[in-house]
Amino acid sequence: MLAKRIIPCLDVRDGRVVKGTRFAGIKDAGDPVELAAFYDREGADELVLYDITASAEGRGTMVDVARRTAEQVFIPFTVGGGVGDVRQMRELLAAGADKVSVNSAAVRRPELINEGAERFGSQCVVLSIDCARRRHTDGSVWWEVVIDGGRRPTGMDVLAWAEEGAARGAGELVLNSIDTDGTQDGYDNELNRAVAELVPVPVIASGGAGTLQHLVDAVLIGKADAVLAASIFHFGRYTVAQAKTALRRAGIPVREVRGDREVRGVWEVRGEREVRRDREARGDRELRGDRELRGDRELRGDREVP
Repeated sequence: MLAKRIIPCLDVRDGRVVKGTRFAGIKDAGDPVELAAFYDREGADELVLYDITASAEGRGTMVDVARRTAEQVFIPFTVGGGVGDVRQMRELLAAGADKVSVNSAAVRRPELINEGAERFGSQCVVLSIDCARRRHTDGSVWWEVVIDGGRRPTGMDVLAWAEEGAARGAGELVLNSIDTDGTQDGYDNELNRAVAELVPVPVIASGGAGTLQHLVDAVLIGKADAVLAASIFHFGRYTVAQAKTALRRAGIPVREVRGDREVRGVWEVRGEREVRRDREARGDRELRGDRELRGDRELRGDREVP
């Protein structure tokens, strides 16, 4: 079993991290950049920052927050919310994000996934799906894709959309159950397992974490490759270290801190030198996989990306 990831989720609204229940009853949880730096120090494997009202308000996502976060953290982070074209993806990646999450815009124009994967690589494209549990007339369960922050039903089946998204080039899927979001009653592991058994890419469980056992269940029952959590971390109920201990005790491998070398996602910190296994900074030149960033020019292979 590969190491499972603990990913704090920062939902951002009007420049502040917030958390509610089923996208309502919003509470302030702090400054996104300060929280991101805190979770970096705590040993989180990755971070996710979502602009939760960008799609509904028809505006782009938070490039400035991405840039300031990149200056403070040394673990991979994903930014999403309102991302509607390849230009916005490039802006976020150039600002320092490691991955870009697409949601509502990809439902409206699925080719966006293909375009992002072809331009930047599947490893940079995350498909986030807001899922609502429904029942057919015969009583059987299905899940509907909802968009615009859970405000608009689409009639699309989550399983079919997840399979299509992976086929189009999404490198990961985030399944956010709007029925369990913020309830702290546990993830929808029936949903997580159904998708995990269907697609060949990592599945990240989101929505409902309230106890450490919920994280364990998401992996063992839901077959999730990573767990996204917000309230249990933001409001101090548990630490990332406690979450990793719980998974480890359940026989689930996690990335650990060892001696003077701290392994954080794909980062290694050795003394005062930070080395990222797939990205090494050399002076003013930064290498990212097959992409090379030089000032304001981005080279990919032998092509320059405008």
